[in-house]
Amino acid sequence: MSKFKANYFERNDSWPKIISTYLILSFFSLLTVFPILNLLTVAFKPGAGTFVADFAGFFQNFGIANFRDAFAMNLGTWIKNSLIISTMTAIIGVTVSITAAYAFSRFQFWGKRVGIMSFLLTQMFPAPMLLLPMNLILMKLNLMNSFYGLLIPYIATVVPFSVWMLKGYFDTIPKSLEESAYIDGCNLVQALFKIVLPLSLPALAITTLYSFMQAWSEYVIASVILRDPNMITLPVGLVSFVSSFGGMWGVYAASAVITSFPVMLLFMFLSKYLVGDLTSGGSKE
Repeated sequence: MSKFKANYFERNDSWPKIISTYLILSFFSLLTVFPILNLLTVAFKPGAGTFVADFAGFFQNFGIANFRDAFAMNLGTWIKNSLIISTMTAIIGVTVSITAAYAFSRFQFWGKRVGIMSFLLTQMFPAPMLLLPMNLILMKLNLMNSFYGLLIPYIATVVPFSVWMLKGYFDTIPKSLEESAYIDGCNLVQALFKIVLPLSLPALAITTLYSFMQAWSEYVIASVILRDPNMITLPVGLVSFVSSFGGMWGVYAASAVITSFPVMLLFMFLSKYLVGDLTSGGSKE
């Protein structure tokens, strides 16, 4: 308590200011937490017909029937499909972005400025505008209603942002580190994997998380390309709980709780890489 008082009085903050600050922060924290509490309340309320929170009767009506019903309605298959698509999107998208971003960052070539600006230009068009040309291309390639057909637009969507993110981070890494590696006998690929990428873990973590989440939560493209009920992804399947089954909000909420875990686990795994010194361990005295 003495430390608490000392810190605030050293900053000359008055008690009314301190109290008002905490009240404002508490208010906005409640606004943030309320939707999550609402979701949990509906998820653990068997037979919930509306998406309305019942905090008073939460423990009286507590049950896991909605979770059981969700898995009985093919939720496991949808999660598996989304995990496959999202993981492949993240792996392929980040791999392609690394090579492109490194080329844009380290080399001078004809069309470099036009190329990097074209990546930015593609971000100005929303996904629904690209559905028609995308459908025509996938129909020509006979890739409709297939995971391969879904991977193409997903990878094309995440690569531009990832390239810009990684290029900006690669630009901040001193080239002298790579030149020192060349003197020690490394070639271009070895310098990339042994010097640049270990120093770029925060950027790689962000782009990986972004790529995974984009594919994990995307609905519009998946609903158009995939038709087989056994191949649909999680967002498409979740919508069916509200439309086809007459508003099964309890099952929908339970499914939403379950499907948040993969993203939470990925974020927890990557969080240790999100904050790091740029050249920590890069050079020693």
